[in-house]
Amino acid sequence: MKRLVFAVFACLLISTSAQSTASASTSASLITSAKAHMGTPYRYGGTTTSGFDCSGYTQFVLEKEGVSIPRSTDQQYSTGKAVSKSNLQTGDLVFFNTSGRGVSHVGIYIGSSKFIHASTSRGVMISSINDPAYWGKRYIGARRVKDFSAETQIASISQVQYATRAEIAEILVKELDLSSTTNEVTFTDISTSHPQYDDIAAVAEAKIFSGNSAGQFMPDDYLTRSELAKVLVGAFDIPIVSGTTPFTDVSTSNWANDYINTLYVNELTSGYTDGTYGTTKNVTSNEFKLFINRLSK
Repeated sequence: MKRLVFAVFACLLISTSAQSTASASTSASLITSAKAHMGTPYRYGGTTTSGFDCSGYTQFVLEKEGVSIPRSTDQQYSTGKAVSKSNLQTGDLVFFNTSGRGVSHVGIYIGSSKFIHASTSRGVMISSINDPAYWGKRYIGARRVKDFSAETQIASISQVQYATRAEIAEILVKELDLSSTTNEVTFTDISTSHPQYDDIAAVAEAKIFSGNSAGQFMPDDYLTRSELAKVLVGAFDIPIVSGTTPFTDVSTSNWANDYINTLYVNELTSGYTDGTYGTTKNVTSNEFKLFINRLSK
């Protein structure tokens, strides 16, 4: 039941902002999407998280970022525009001849001469395009199906839609069948006439949500990634793991440190490519989808 909550919540976010989220895709979000499936086994003809083949994986990841590409490797090799090896950018499709009969393998370039792909031996993994023992000898070209550079996408990021804390409370109550024994809200900014009064009372009593230091619930505010960590840990009953995270913006004195560390230890988050978790950033629909995928495995 608890997993269903977040699946429904994701659908809410996707339905209100699918177009905006796709336009706001950047190299960082692409890498996050791609790495979310590290270790997924190889499956011939596979196109889902239960197993991917190489082109099924690239199609799946790019579709999550709002980019539609053909299904097969040779079709993907004819998509977009050709890119020289010296001009590769994160998000470019890189192709290899592993069969001796032309293009037969594809992956996604993620920078620093690395690409992520669904290998037949180890499933989704990261390799070097210059690996002298194997990939370097078999590299045959690259195609750019979209420019994922942050600079070209920054104007669209502000269009992303988010759900408010009150809306989230309402969804949690309905899907978890929560109710308050006292039906009493103590938050100073929530009156009895508030449309989500009962819902807020229920999530507060269940200790899934809490207010700020001034005693306010902030019903119209958006959920931050720090708040997300607390909500996920509480709603999914994940045992809290104290410790030091690898994220540069999360100190042990941060109120959300243990929640964020719990997600990290359980391999539910790897943060951003710049080494941060993004503690104060609002959660996007795409990020919610990634967390749901990981929690559903």
